[in-house]
Amino acid sequence: MRPCDLEKIREIVFHDLPPGQAEHALVLLCGLEGLVATVGSDGSRLLVRYHICEYTLEGLETALASQGFHLDNSLMSKLKRALAYFSESVQRSNVAADEPDIKSQQAFMKVYERHLHGDRDDTPEEWRDYK
Repeated sequence: MRPCDLEKIREIVFHDLPPGQAEHALVLLCGLEGLVATVGSDGSRLLVRYHICEYTLEGLETALASQGFHLDNSLMSKLKRALAYFSESVQRSNVAADEPDIKSQQAFMKVYERHLHGDRDDTPEEWRDYK
């Protein structure tokens, strides 16, 4: 995963009523370190830029909803939101995944090779081709 894939630019779309929600949300989000927010051209959208290890769209929208903001609940917004939530959660889990421990895998391989587990043929070589 390239480092630039970890920086996200997302849209938070607010419901039309009550008006001015994007501006009020901008005031709240501007205090967060590592997050850049601007109001969209139509005034009902907020463009946010953040690093995925610090913030997620789901976390931001949940925080805004708990503060009384009303998000757009159209089908398209719900689909975009669900896709962003899923992709960000997968990326966060992939970034947090540790590298495989090669030494412990090699130790298990040696134990497996030495263990008698029934896949060895004790038949003498000359008897194997007997028909």
